This record gives sequence, C-alpha cells and structure tokens, in this order.
Amino acid sequence: METTSKPTLYWSLLDFQDWNFYIAATSKWLVFVGSQNKSIEELFEWAKKRFPGSPFIEDDEMLQPFAAEITQYLEGKRKTFTVPFHNVGTPFQLAVWHALCEIPYGQMKSYSDIANAINKPAAVRAVGAAIGANPILITVPCHRVIGKNGSLTGYRGGLEMKTLLLDLEKRALSSNESLLSTQ
Repeated sequence: METTSKPTLYWSLLDFQDWNFYIAATSKWLVFVGSQNKSIEELFEWAKKRFPGSPFIEDDEMLQPFAAEITQYLEGKRKTFTVPFHNVGTPFQLAVWHALCEIPYGQMKSYSDIANAINKPAAVRAVGAAIGANPILITVPCHRVIGKNGSLTGYRGGLEMKTLLLDLEKRALSSNESLLSTQ
C-alpha cells in the first residue's frame, strides 16, 4: 500500500537495442531514468536520498507505459512525452528542470541560456549542478544543454550517452525533413 510519506517505487530495466538503463515510478509518476549501462545501484543510491525508506518492487508491467514512450523516443518516433513525471528537488532545481523541458526537440541551449530563462543569470554554476542532479534523463532533456562555446559538457549519463541522444534527435529531424521534401 502506498502512503504519502513512503511511496512504493516500482522499477524495471529498459533494454532496447543498444540501450540499457533502469527506470522507476511511483503509482502515479515516472521519477527516475537512469544512465546507460549503469547498475541498479545508481537507482538505489538516488532513491535513498529522495525517497528514504520507500519499498522497491520490480514491475515491468507497471513501468510499461513509461518504457513504451521512452522506446518510441529512442526509435526516433516520439519528440515529446505524455506520461506523467514528477521531480523531487529544491525549488531552484525544479525551476531548472522545468526550463529544460522547454528546450525543443533537436535544439540545444547553453547553461547561461537556462540561467537566463529562470531569471538567475549569475547562477550558471548552480544551474549546472541542478542539471547534473536531474533524475529523469531523456524525459527531462538535460542532454540538450551544452557549453556556451558549443562544446559537450558533463552529463549524468556520460558524454557517450549525451552524444547518442543528440545524434538520435538530429537524425530523426533530418529523416522527417527528408520525408516532407518528398511529399
């Protein structure tokens, strides 16, 4: 039984083509998308801080709606997410994560752009820390944030995962443009 103080966390391994990461949700929301090829310890460590004492249940069926949308994204067939998700963080982190959700598919913004978007232009380093703490990779698209000079910078999932996600979006946009020009 789920209580407001210690919700049950349902988890599953999303294993699709070369993608392999853990996802977790409460009975209502997606709350965690893990890093590529990381162990379940990444999820457990995060949950100890954000949902201390919550029970864990492996439940592929419960996570299926979330896994389906993420898989569609990885196939290049989905640009936005409709599944409910919920971030647990400080008000500053929540503002940053909300700003990330405003970055359009296939586009990139700098850390400075995000700091300006939340009206904290001097908080670029704090924005970087908040982005690094984003628990819902892919769905909250922190991979779309790059250095002011255009360089790829830190990513909780690793720079290889960040590069793969940016390339996936670029290819999907190119393929959609090709389809439109042949119609």
